[in-house]
Amino acid sequence: MSLSTNDSLLSAILNRRSRRFGRGMHLQGGPLEFKSEQNARPLSIDEEAALAFSASGITGFVSGELPYRPGPQPESGGGHMMTRFWGRTIPSADGLHTVSLFVTNDEGCWYVKRPQDFAVGDLPEIIQLGRQKQWTELYKETRVKIAQKRVDVPRAVPFHPSFNLWDCNAAGTTLFLPVNEVTEIYLTVLFASLNEHAACLFIDDRNGLVPAGLAPFGKRYGGWLHDDPADGRIMTLTDLESWLFELPAIEQGAMVQNLGLMTQALGLGGFPHYAAHPYKWFEAMGFRMGQVPLPQFPGGTDSVKSPDQQRAAGILVDVGLGLEVDGQSLIKPYCPPYYASMREAVLAFVDYKFHQQTGTYHGGERTSGWRDAEKVQSEIPGYSQQNIEAVIAYCEYLWETYGRFPLTSGPVRTIMAYQAHYVEKDFYRSFYRPEVIEDVEEKR
Repeated sequence: MSLSTNDSLLSAILNRRSRRFGRGMHLQGGPLEFKSEQNARPLSIDEEAALAFSASGITGFVSGELPYRPGPQPESGGGHMMTRFWGRTIPSADGLHTVSLFVTNDEGCWYVKRPQDFAVGDLPEIIQLGRQKQWTELYKETRVKIAQKRVDVPRAVPFHPSFNLWDCNAAGTTLFLPVNEVTEIYLTVLFASLNEHAACLFIDDRNGLVPAGLAPFGKRYGGWLHDDPADGRIMTLTDLESWLFELPAIEQGAMVQNLGLMTQALGLGGFPHYAAHPYKWFEAMGFRMGQVPLPQFPGGTDSVKSPDQQRAAGILVDVGLGLEVDGQSLIKPYCPPYYASMREAVLAFVDYKFHQQTGTYHGGERTSGWRDAEKVQSEIPGYSQQNIEAVIAYCEYLWETYGRFPLTSGPVRTIMAYQAHYVEKDFYRSFYRPEVIEDVEEKR
C-alpha cells in the first residue's frame, strides 16, 4: 500500500475539523444553500483501509501490569478483570474490545474483525501487517461482507436527525459505524464489583430498592457484600448501567477521534454524527432481532390499569440481539437466545477466560507479552466460586424480573457514526474567509 499523508500528528490535532460538505452534495435551506457541480467520488480501498486501521487496528500485546493477587493494602487485587491481552489502536477497558466497527459504502457493508475473532495463532501475522503499514492487505483479510449494497436506515426523522438528512451516508461517502456489545463488559464489571475486594451490593431502584438477587450474599446473612448503607458500597441499577454504558462509549469516542485524525492526515473531509436509533441500524445490517413488550422495560408494570397503559401493553419493541453471517457468529452476546439461561451464559464467560486449555489466561507467550508468560499465568487465580454464584444470582434476577440483559437496552447499541468523503472546496471558498479554509485549500 502506498498512501501519502500531509499532516504530522500535531498538525492533524490542530486542524481536525468536521467538514460535512462533500462532492456531489446539495445543501438546501438557509444562507449556506449550495449545490456541488462535481460528481460524488468514492474513497479508494487504500483510504478506507487506513481509516479502518486507525479505528480498530490490532497492534500487539498490552502490558496488563496489575495486582492479580491481594497485596499488603486491604482489599487490593482483582487484576484478573482483564479479559484479553491484545491491544488495538484505541484503548479498551479490560482488554474487552467491546466496540465492533462496521463499514458501508456504495458497494456493500463489512464487519471488521476484532482480536477475539481470530485464532490465537493468526494474530502475529495480523499484527505484523499493521506494523508494516500493509493496511490494504490487512483490511481485505480482516473484514467480512454482510451486505451487498450500502446499508442505511430510513432517510427521515427520527432515524436521521433533520439537520443530517442532506449529507449523512450519501452516495460516494464511506460510513463507519461502531457497535457496542455490552454483555461482556457487564459481566466483567459484575465480577469486579461483587468479588471479595470491592464487595458492593446492587439494589433495584425500579422495584422497591430490593437487592437485585444479592440479599443472601450480604453481610447480614453471613456473606461478604456490604449491605449497610453506611459503608457507601450500595449502588442502584440505574447508576450501575449508566456507568457501564459510558465505558464502551468512551472506547467508541476514541474510535471516532482516530477516524477524524486519519481523515485529516489523508486530506479528506468527514464528520462524526448521531446514529443511536435503538434498532433500525441492526435491522438494516441483518442482525438477529427480538421483540420485548413494553411492560418489561424499565418503568413498565404488569399491573396495567389506565387506557394508555392498556394500549402500551400491546406494543412490542424491537432490539438487536446479535449477528451471524453464513453460520459464523460475529457478535454473540452472553445472554439468551445464544445461551439457554443466564447461568449458562455466565459460566461460558468464566470458561472463556480460565479454561485450562483454551482460556485467555493460558497459552503462554502466544496469548500475552510477559517474558515468562506461563509462570505469570499460572499464578493468576480465577474467580472464586462465591463470586461466580453472586454474579449468576444478579443476572438471573434481571432476566427473571425484566426478561432481558442488560436492563436498560438490548445487548447491542449504536451511538455515533463517522463519515468520510472528498471535500467540495467550492462550497468552502464561497462562504468562508480564506484564513478559515486555509487547510481545506491544501487538501487534494
